[in-house]
Amino acid sequence: MKNQEKKLIYFGDIVREHRKRLKLSQEQLASNCGFDRTYISLIERGLRNISFLNILKLAKGLETNISELTKDIK
Repeated sequence: MKNQEKKLIYFGDIVREHRKRLKLSQEQLASNCGFDRTYISLIERGLRNISFLNILKLAKGLETNISELTKDIK
């Protein structure tokens, strides 16, 4: 597995942890962000490399900020 793929999987794990901490379903998070549920699923599984603007929307939907979602990714 490539390093980039590992980073996407790790990011997806962080997103999932934040979503579960808020007790949100993928559908609820998707609605909060203006995304489709399948898009959230792809992010959480590390299968999407999302844009900066979508990371902003995701952070807002997760009631956090970008730095919290990316702080341990190097």
